Amino acid sequence: MTDDGAWHRVPPFAHGAPPIGDDGAVSFDRSHQPAELYWHAQAYPAPEDLAGREAHGGDPRLRRGATSPRAVTLVVSLLATAVIAAVLLVLPTPYAVRTPGPTEDTLGARGQSATEMPLIEIAGAETFPASGELRLTTVSVYGGPGGDVLIGDVLWGWTSPERSVQPVELVFPEPVTQEEQQEQGQAQMISSQESATVAALTALGYEVPTTMTVVAAAQGTGADGMVDPDDVIVAIDGEPLESYPELLTALDAVTPGEDVVLGVERAGEPVDLTITTGEGDGRALLGVLIDPVYDFPVDVTIRIEDIGGPSAGTMFALGIIDLMTPQDELGGAVVAGTGTMDVDGRVGPIGGIGQKMYGAQRDGAEWFLAPADNCPEVVGHEPEGLEVVSVGTLAEARTAMEAIGAGEGHDLPRCS
Repeated sequence: MTDDGAWHRVPPFAHGAPPIGDDGAVSFDRSHQPAELYWHAQAYPAPEDLAGREAHGGDPRLRRGATSPRAVTLVVSLLATAVIAAVLLVLPTPYAVRTPGPTEDTLGARGQSATEMPLIEIAGAETFPASGELRLTTVSVYGGPGGDVLIGDVLWGWTSPERSVQPVELVFPEPVTQEEQQEQGQAQMISSQESATVAALTALGYEVPTTMTVVAAAQGTGADGMVDPDDVIVAIDGEPLESYPELLTALDAVTPGEDVVLGVERAGEPVDLTITTGEGDGRALLGVLIDPVYDFPVDVTIRIEDIGGPSAGTMFALGIIDLMTPQDELGGAVVAGTGTMDVDGRVGPIGGIGQKMYGAQRDGAEWFLAPADNCPEVVGHEPEGLEVVSVGTLAEARTAMEAIGAGEGHDLPRCS
């Protein structure tokens, strides 16, 4: 023990007793010892000293550290941040998120194996087997009527090229309930099926007689105050009309703003009405809302009840044409696409083109038919490996389908 009461632990020597120097002092030359055998002389207090220090709170070198104010502040801040982040993640946001939806092969079947039925079924005309696939594409929308989008979904949508995030009012401009939205979507789907069938049958050379009944006139148009509800349109400029496509073709020859003589049947009597046309998308318009009733020469049934909206019209029309022609248009290729279809064969723009392209790629499509009016949204956003072709009419879409099936798709027009 030393004068200060501390114990010294003398390390063992590797070779006998410690050497004695010339001055008679004992030498503790550490060069003779393994380094790991040395401990500092003050590292081990005497037992009685330990007992005394424990009575006064313990050795400050061995006592557990006290919590500092800075540490408390840090812990509280971290907990508060975690709570705020958790709350924000479950709060609804005023956004809607679009994601790639399912795709369906219009040449395939729907339902379980025991009850599956063709998506497009044709009766009253010969049909032919088809190879390849014609896939209609859809978009899944989160948010809006009946659903909330959380901030986590929004952050994911902002960082994913497959998704898009928009304010709810841009996706759903009118306040509607979820039920109203579904009803509107189904009504649009039924209308698109009818228009696609008319356009396809017309392209195949069929006549589709149509009864065109006036529902109402648009306010402020030349037809306002001229036509009555339940008038039946039968002629334009003295030329009889048998079908809706014939009416649209006749209007294409009219310069917007010109007068036309519209022949109608009113309460069974013929009446001629002079109407000043309006303009819409560069075309002359009557300003009349018409409820067409078609007399189809061929019975076409399309089974797609769980999808709404008008954007599948182009793919429906191509599916009908493929099934009703002996030519194997696709040659085994997988082609997806989108676009509304007018009865006169015009392909119209749609929403969510980016998500539809990614959905097509996901489900194995090699080619994608995009409405020409959607090309500005396509350029620079095409998924890798998906060939995107621009189409403006059913005739162009049909030509593209046949060229792809023949292995000549490289010359088809692209969005630029």
